[in-house]
Amino acid sequence: CLEDGINLLAKLPGLAAGIYRIHFNKGDLIDYDSQLDWSENFVHMTGINDPNGQFKKLMQLYFMLHCDHEGGNVSAFAAHTVASALSDPYYSVAAGLNGLAGPLHGLANQECLKFVLGIYDHFKAAPSKDELKQFCWDRLNSGRVIPGYGHAVLRCPDPRFVAFVDYGREHIKDDDIFNIVKDLFDVVAPVLQEQGKAKDPWPNVDAASGSLLYYYGLKEFNFYTVLFSVSRAMGMIAQMVINRALNIPITRPKSVTTDWLKENT
Repeated sequence: CLEDGINLLAKLPGLAAGIYRIHFNKGDLIDYDSQLDWSENFVHMTGINDPNGQFKKLMQLYFMLHCDHEGGNVSAFAAHTVASALSDPYYSVAAGLNGLAGPLHGLANQECLKFVLGIYDHFKAAPSKDELKQFCWDRLNSGRVIPGYGHAVLRCPDPRFVAFVDYGREHIKDDDIFNIVKDLFDVVAPVLQEQGKAKDPWPNVDAASGSLLYYYGLKEFNFYTVLFSVSRAMGMIAQMVINRALNIPITRPKSVTTDWLKENT
């Protein structure tokens, strides 16, 4: 399990970079550089311009922050379930990534970025906080949600969101898209609290990650889930290794009868 997992992780950045260059017609494939680390090699093999190395630093942070998030999300749980039957990491990670392909799980950061870009297009610049507040109220009053806010587990600002915003504050200066992300953090939670419907009005990681990728030139939205996959595979494989070492039994969630459903709904 460990050897297969390491082998798979070693190949994933090259596979992802190859997909990027082929699918988006970026030219010939670029070979790995043995002097670069795992995430640096990914950036190198995409061919994305990174003269000061800041995009490489962002991807180190991105891959670390997205690699694992407890075991109950769709991709992690699917991979864990398949691995619990003693399937190897190749089969198990493939199962998890098929779960990540679902739009409710794997498209969140794309939808958040589209929302932010929509704000920019609406105002033709970064709006004031008062304008943002009214924009959010108008959206909520029309029956829509604020993408990137609320989380099934967390009841506080997502620490991964905070890490991305801190990175942006340090390395990104005067970018309208990132400024909107920062201002939404100050505006949205009070609006949702005033509305009174959201149990968790705080931002999750998807509210910030897409804007940083966009800033550094990775603007192909439908590639973002591939990045998520490369990162999440680390968490999947880490869980497989420790579960195999501890001899954790096969996953068998309990089922309920239709009578139980009738009695409890």
